[in-house]
Amino acid sequence: MTRADLVQDDGRVDRLWTGATWSEGPLWIPTTRRLRWSDIPGDRILEWDSASDTTIVHREGVEFTNGRVLDADGAVVQCSHGRRRLERELPDGSLEEIVAQWEGKRLNSPNDVAIAPDGSYWFSDPDYGIRQAHEGHLGEREYDGRFVFRWSAADGIRPVITDIVQPNGLAFSPDGSTVYVTDTAIGLDDGPGHWIRAYDVVDAGAGAENGRHFATIDDGMPDGIAVDERGRVWSSAGDGVHVFDPDATELLFLPVPEPVANLCFGGDDGTDLFITATTSLYRVRTTTRAAI
Repeated sequence: MTRADLVQDDGRVDRLWTGATWSEGPLWIPTTRRLRWSDIPGDRILEWDSASDTTIVHREGVEFTNGRVLDADGAVVQCSHGRRRLERELPDGSLEEIVAQWEGKRLNSPNDVAIAPDGSYWFSDPDYGIRQAHEGHLGEREYDGRFVFRWSAADGIRPVITDIVQPNGLAFSPDGSTVYVTDTAIGLDDGPGHWIRAYDVVDAGAGAENGRHFATIDDGMPDGIAVDERGRVWSSAGDGVHVFDPDATELLFLPVPEPVANLCFGGDDGTDLFITATTSLYRVRTTTRAAI
């Protein structure tokens, strides 16, 4: 496989906007043709408009939102560090709580979320938002762990992955049989974790097992990840974006001028890779699209 098989323009990285403190949680919204993301320490949500090539502040005082995804109705589901919950932004701009507790105990600080093929929400719950005042509100862990949870209206909330020290980004393979989760324990010296793990999705999408090491990121850590339609894993890192085949062979490295926090596919035809990296939003033209 050559570079041209994965990216256009030899993988040129274009900076679309700069001016944030720590950029996170990118999401392409097709109905508005905008890329939405968070400046977490700035406690605001930003949007880059593809038609005008301008960036606006969507909302301020947002309680340190992080990862987000579109649900089946087109509403934005997002993680709130400050409110310690998973929530939905309705079309009128109001917010609706999805889940904030497990077994009567508050969540830590939900970080990233993905929708499984069965329609359930899987989200990571590290404790970054209750340990760092610039990313949330200082507080205590109320349950003994930092888990990946599954939530559905029918089943409620349950932990599905409990063996990662600091679970962070997550994404499903195209057929939904594998879920990838990053461990960023090294970020606050909670352990050596700077890798991606893979799990088999079992019980008709209700659980995960057979956790194993998938890939290590040597420069920085793998924060957010995205999986494309051919099952390749695109990972953030301290030095840029690393792309792995489903067998964990590294296929491509795209250097980015700043440490990368997260990334997502979008654009009118779905082949733009948007990269949130520290102060800026970047874009790379690719030859592929998101898995699901």
